[in-house]
Amino acid sequence: MNLDALYSDLTLKTNAKLALVVLDGLGDLATAAQNELTPLEAAKTPNLDALVAAGVAQGRMIPVAPGISPGSGPGHLGLFGYDPIEFQVGRGVIEALGLGLELKPGDVAARANFCTLDSKGIVTDRRAGRIETPVCEELCAILSKKVRRIAGAEVIIRAGKGHRFVVIFRGKGLDGPLTDADPHREGAPIPKAYPVNPKSAKAKKAARLVAEFYKAALPIIARKKPANGILLRGIAHQPELPLFETRYRLKPACIAIYPMYKGLAQLVGMRKLEGPQTIAEQFERYLAEYEHYDFFFIHYKYTDMHGEDGNFEGKKKAIEDFDAALPILLKKKPDVLAITGDHSTPCAVKGHSWHPQPVLLHSALSGSYKVERFTETGANTGSLGMFEAKYLMRLMQANAKMFDKFGA
Repeated sequence: MNLDALYSDLTLKTNAKLALVVLDGLGDLATAAQNELTPLEAAKTPNLDALVAAGVAQGRMIPVAPGISPGSGPGHLGLFGYDPIEFQVGRGVIEALGLGLELKPGDVAARANFCTLDSKGIVTDRRAGRIETPVCEELCAILSKKVRRIAGAEVIIRAGKGHRFVVIFRGKGLDGPLTDADPHREGAPIPKAYPVNPKSAKAKKAARLVAEFYKAALPIIARKKPANGILLRGIAHQPELPLFETRYRLKPACIAIYPMYKGLAQLVGMRKLEGPQTIAEQFERYLAEYEHYDFFFIHYKYTDMHGEDGNFEGKKKAIEDFDAALPILLKKKPDVLAITGDHSTPCAVKGHSWHPQPVLLHSALSGSYKVERFTETGANTGSLGMFEAKYLMRLMQANAKMFDKFGA
């Protein structure tokens, strides 16, 4: 019997309410340039402090494996209790689902960015200056009108938020995954996408379609600065994953703003609760839906955005804004509340990193460990220690008394 099967055999159905609140990219590094503080340590967080005083367990989580910097997909799948090495999902699939697109068998989806290219085709800004959503929508409308089919395959283009959008290739005999058509840094040209499995004829066909898409699309937007280029990544088909409700015996809901995180939740069978546009509105929606679901996944993006920009003050303020809204959620405190990140996005790195993210777990059984605040430093001394993120859901279940005793 493997470990997941054991957990399933021990799982009890209860009336417990669980909430997983994710501050994207929460973890950070204390450096001399930041006065030896992380944004979480520098932020004024009276409401988190009060929660800690009421009794929480703290620790730090390895999102995938030591030294591996995860994307948002693996980071969140780990939080949902799915081993991100065993269950690998292309980012394009996640983004497409989050935008409400239905993927058919054989569809290959790509997560796309508008970017800025110089006269030699070198990427000078991977996010095209973070163009506003209406600009992205206008550009996607132009591309959708002029690039409808390539080599017999349908091309579906849908705008997301800011500089992000989705491209779906729909035709016969397609498969993924492909390597990214994205250098992942400025100062390099857009690389060609190749099949991850070089023996797959279907993936080879998909790679040819991607190359043809670039030939057709780039001339159309060549003069649309700053967004005169396109980057594609996470080019893949949709895999099958075990449903969250079956796995944990919890009826789950997702309250997120950005499409990718809605898509991740939908992939494992969570119900997307649409509408909220701020963290306060997300918490209000949680209150309104409290009786209808057993598990809530609530996602907060802005800590990650400021971390990627290297904006220490911005990330600190994002944490303070989150803290200011927290009392709304606590009006109906769940039986088990976890607050954490999907990974670390240190300001010094300006990107995702391998550093373990801090986690806070509050329940009637979490205990009090006389740590005054929720910080990386406090988490280092916490009772949860260092563990893999894929076990967080199981710890939440245990704190909800959802496991029978193992053995005699």
